[in-house]
Amino acid sequence: MLTKAGVVTAVCFVAMITGCKRGDDSAGTISEVGPRPDELPTMLNKELPFRYPPSLYARKVQANVTLRVFIDKEGLVVAESTHVAESSGHASLDSAAVRGSSELRFIPARTRGSSVPVSILFPVYFRHPEASPLPGDTILKKPASETQAAGTRR
Repeated sequence: MLTKAGVVTAVCFVAMITGCKRGDDSAGTISEVGPRPDELPTMLNKELPFRYPPSLYARKVQANVTLRVFIDKEGLVVAESTHVAESSGHASLDSAAVRGSSELRFIPARTRGSSVPVSILFPVYFRHPEASPLPGDTILKKPASETQAAGTRR
């Protein structure tokens, strides 16, 4: 069951990090330290390394964790500088997010063609496939056309 949860979490997260790459700050998912690079880091991981704690998964607990992650000029996360910027309210979810962040890999940020280190706010979403979306989870809502096609009323 952890794999299924990981996939759901990954889908949510990949959509958010894609917004970061395009430079779409409207989601508030990236914040650099120092001058903004010309090119933001791009995540290389095909699968996210975050593991849903089994006891919280069994209880269908869902939450968000925001990490402050430092990505060096090689595109590697500096584990010692990663910390929880905004807690989920569940220590085991926060710990799972920090643990998994050390396995993230990026194409580094660039300024004037050179790789540069950058510090970003990195959201991690723990979602259970059988639980209702959390308030504000617009990414998990079905388009109106799908809802109407299924015969659901608003």
